Amino acid sequence: MATTAHATEFIGLLKSLRAVRRFADKPLPAEAVRDIQEVIRWSGSASNRQEFEVLWIEDRAILRRLSELKGYAKHLGGAAAGAVIVSGITPSSAATTRMNSDELNAFDEGRISERIMLAALVHGIGSSIGMFVGEAREQAAKLLGLPGGRTVQTTISLGYPAEGALRGGRRRPLDEVVKRIG
Repeated sequence: MATTAHATEFIGLLKSLRAVRRFADKPLPAEAVRDIQEVIRWSGSASNRQEFEVLWIEDRAILRRLSELKGYAKHLGGAAAGAVIVSGITPSSAATTRMNSDELNAFDEGRISERIMLAALVHGIGSSIGMFVGEAREQAAKLLGLPGGRTVQTTISLGYPAEGALRGGRRRPLDEVVKRIG
């Protein structure tokens, strides 16, 4: 269990996470990459089956091509690295649960994405979640050489923030965001 001082520090870290969409031209250190990848490996998933794979991309040409696809991943084009989550949960593998494959994939991708972003933050690395939409999902899978049946939707861009890239943390008041019942 965390002590009060550690809990306060950890909560501060969680609250400080911001989306960074503009990056400095600076590579990521191997130690930070290794830590982020270990966090990926230890991330939980639906039924703890880990039916996902994360493609770690540092090739700037591939990142630029991915950034041009339809969706919300333009920031990949300037990133030092990108993580693309490849989901393996299909309708048949989801049949043992009460959720469909899209719901399970969204559940897993959200958990992994936030953990990648927090692991990066610990090293001073900025990040932003992104996604491909419509036909761009198939185009991304083809660009990355994935076999049929594999789904690509969620991306995370990573890199050191460019000057001026960090914006303020405006948030609505707590009582407008969290409603206590009972």
